[in-house]
Amino acid sequence: MAFKLLIDVPVVPAALAAIQKTGLYDIDIVDPPEEKTRPLDAARIAEVEVLFCTFPPTNFADLRAVKWVQIASTGYVQLYAHDLPSRGIRATNARGCFDVPIAEWNIAMMINLTRDCRQLIRNQDAAVWDRSAIFQREIRGQTVGIWGYGGIGRETARLARQMGLHVKVMTRNGVGPTRNIYQVPGTGDPEGVFPDQVFRPGEEMEFLRDLDFLVVGLPLNKSTESLIGERELQLLPCRAFVLNPARGPIIKESALIQALQEKWIAGAALDTHYHYPMPPDHPLWKFPNVIFTPHISGSSLSPNFAVRLWDIFSRNLECFTNEEPLLNELTAEQLSGK
Repeated sequence: MAFKLLIDVPVVPAALAAIQKTGLYDIDIVDPPEEKTRPLDAARIAEVEVLFCTFPPTNFADLRAVKWVQIASTGYVQLYAHDLPSRGIRATNARGCFDVPIAEWNIAMMINLTRDCRQLIRNQDAAVWDRSAIFQREIRGQTVGIWGYGGIGRETARLARQMGLHVKVMTRNGVGPTRNIYQVPGTGDPEGVFPDQVFRPGEEMEFLRDLDFLVVGLPLNKSTESLIGERELQLLPCRAFVLNPARGPIIKESALIQALQEKWIAGAALDTHYHYPMPPDHPLWKFPNVIFTPHISGSSLSPNFAVRLWDIFSRNLECFTNEEPLLNELTAEQLSGK
């Protein structure tokens, strides 16, 4: 008997055709797909066993037969409310799809901040010829600290090492080989060999005190919200730049503003924020040493995103069918939001 699939994401025709060709699945496609939560017809979803979506429907309880949910995002806060572990429902995310573009954003921001490219562009707009030394600095030989060592952290570490930076990592679980995690071939740190130094919780002072760049690479949950506050920002050298492509609230908002106002740090690059969109009168818009991007370091509009997402789903679908381990499977603890 065919597994019943409900697909609520944009389709990659070649990937869908390959799945259909197997003849193993009864496939229902929501058209148009939505990147927002809303109800779906209860009768339509009652017998669905596999759900492929960005956000589960608001009437998720009507998915009486669902066994596995594949989401099209790396973050998974949209799953917390559904108590999947108690229902025996497995869940996998899109970890790995965004590692390459976000790691490249991290490197780009390091270079832009170090050379003060924002001021260079302002000078160009004003026809100002200024060859100051600040515009001629380089990142080679500097130290980057990566707080959280998932796929984005690992790809950032790989690029940083290739560019001659010293890499420090803060991670709760240490650094080792990865298993059953999706990654683009040739990227990341699958064997866990790139960090020069590894630190664990309780060693924040040693981790932060000599950094030139702090890259936030953590998921947002109860334990990481406002994890980086006044204490952590004051431990950084005043020459350090803070990069946040993870989630805005991991850094305490008032502490970040104070750190920039009082020059505890040299500047910041922020791709994730405290409001969506950020209000035009928010003070973070105004700092000349802050690069502000609208959550685009890795997004569903990236030309490679859909192909990678469907690669994860296709491989996981085969594993699910054959009762093999899934890529990017979330644990009960992760799904609880702790």
